Amino acid sequence: MLREYLLSLLARQLMPTAFKVALFIGSLLFTINHGWALLTGQMTSERWISGGLTYIVPYMVSIHGQYIGRKGWMRKNVQS
Repeated sequence: MLREYLLSLLARQLMPTAFKVALFIGSLLFTINHGWALLTGQMTSERWISGGLTYIVPYMVSIHGQYIGRKGWMRKNVQS
């Protein structure tokens, strides 16, 4: 199951939605967590790494949700 999920991270049919979620949610979280540091010039390399993760995590969560949803949908339709 983990291997399938990792492969789904690069699935073309899942990526557009995941990118939109990552851009919106990531930007919101980046602003909350790092906005003041960015505005005041206090961004360190550690903060930039954290800022990058702020976008990667919503992407991965979106892919996971789509992956689980499609897997459940397929399982349901195969049983019917």
